[in-house]
Amino acid sequence: MAYTALYRKLRPQFFEDVIGQAAIMQTLKNQLKSGRVSHAYLFCGTHGTGKTSTAKIFAKAVNCPHASGGEPCNACQTCEEITQQRFMSVVEIDAASNNGVDNIRDIREEVKYPPTEGKYKVYIIDEVHMLSTGAFNALLKTLEEPPPHVVFILATTDPQKLPATILSRCQRFDFKRITTEDMIAYLRECLSQEQVNFEEDALRYVAEVSDGAMRDALSLIDQCMSFYFEEDITLEKVLALLGASDPATLFEFAQALIDGDSTAAIEMIQSMAMEGRDAMQFASDIIQHFRNLLVAASVEKKTLALDFSEERVNKYRTQGKKASRHMIISCINSFSSLINQMRYSSNARMLLEVASIKICNPAGNESLSEVSERLSILEEQIKSFESSKHSDIAKLLARYSDVASKDEQSTPESYINLKAVAAPPPRQKAVPEDIEAIIKNWGDFIKRFNTPLTQFLAECAPGYLEGGALQIVCQDETMRSCIAKCLDEIKSVLAQTYRKEFDVRITVENEYTSSHRKLYGERDSLFESMQERIKMNILWE
Repeated sequence: MAYTALYRKLRPQFFEDVIGQAAIMQTLKNQLKSGRVSHAYLFCGTHGTGKTSTAKIFAKAVNCPHASGGEPCNACQTCEEITQQRFMSVVEIDAASNNGVDNIRDIREEVKYPPTEGKYKVYIIDEVHMLSTGAFNALLKTLEEPPPHVVFILATTDPQKLPATILSRCQRFDFKRITTEDMIAYLRECLSQEQVNFEEDALRYVAEVSDGAMRDALSLIDQCMSFYFEEDITLEKVLALLGASDPATLFEFAQALIDGDSTAAIEMIQSMAMEGRDAMQFASDIIQHFRNLLVAASVEKKTLALDFSEERVNKYRTQGKKASRHMIISCINSFSSLINQMRYSSNARMLLEVASIKICNPAGNESLSEVSERLSILEEQIKSFESSKHSDIAKLLARYSDVASKDEQSTPESYINLKAVAAPPPRQKAVPEDIEAIIKNWGDFIKRFNTPLTQFLAECAPGYLEGGALQIVCQDETMRSCIAKCLDEIKSVLAQTYRKEFDVRITVENEYTSSHRKLYGERDSLFESMQERIKMNILWE
């Protein structure tokens, strides 16, 4: 006997066997028990949720002479013939390949005649949204007023493509995605019947990647059973078969991206390639991982959107809070675009490496989302800097309090002396030669800042005018306002690097060139060369 695929072998034969659609099944059974059978039904929902299976059960139930409680008996000749697709009064039509006007005209002619077998003629039209406009128009009148012995069941994964005139003539039932827990329970029962041992983690992974589609889950199980014949199925074996990455690897790779560690990210991609894993599948897994991080960081309590164990959800929440939401969303967008590029590339691994390096070093990314992310990081660092100043004062006061507790004769003068000891000695003022040295070594100097500020300063050029101040020349007012917020940090790094106090002024290009021309009668040649280097993007060499 020919082998039957697992999803066909385990296809539900009763309404109560359909997983995750209890409300729909109860409604259909009530209609059958009360005799209130409609002339047209629309079953819509994602693939693998039981639409076609329910249609076949319904076709058996309305024609079964021994139906009880709305359920078919599945023992009589009628039920057996419908199950084996040999019942003349139940017609299944694939609208993807029979979508023309002539096909619908044939149906219009057939429905005029009563069924030769059973009580009802049942037409199951799968993927009905694929019908042409002319076919829909030909179906309208028949669908609105069919003979009393005809039932239409339309199934589709894309109901928004159906004309409103069709939708209004059908009773609509929306099939939900099957939850992970329901799918695991059903798979566990099926594998028990098949006498196959599966690890719980392996079942959970299969349920997760199936995304609520039971048919997909059964197909994956069938594939694993064939590949690992007469073996226990573990999570590692499932991951190896599908070319997917285990959760620990995804957590590690995501952490490398969050930390900006491009070396670790590239090494992990190299390891993945050596193991024969698919780069596109890896990118897809990373998108799903960052999606889980975003949800976990945004929602405090456990939700069905994170259908994992409590321990796994806590790991997502912990890692998700280490990165900004802008960064997580940026990663999702980057890898989503990457997958589209991989479809047409002969070197998917190289694209994956480039995307990972780009995320780890966002300085070269000019997208609006990246700029927004850098600004948010900059704001957080400014807040952290301000809070650290208050913390230093608190430590100083605590130190004075400790001194006072040991010496009852301590006076406010003791605190003044303590403050004088803690304060750094005054620094010398910078001279024009110091500013000239900074201008010549601008590319190396700006690398001392955090990545967002480094990128902002890389888009500016240093200059000098009379008055002893270092001029940071910005392209426009927006950039000047961003740099101005970090003026204290820039002065602090200058002082730490050159051991002198610098006067720093932030201006825009038009103002600087105008002032330089008034003072010296010409444009600043050093400033012009710096601008050219920035435009040619060689400042990072």
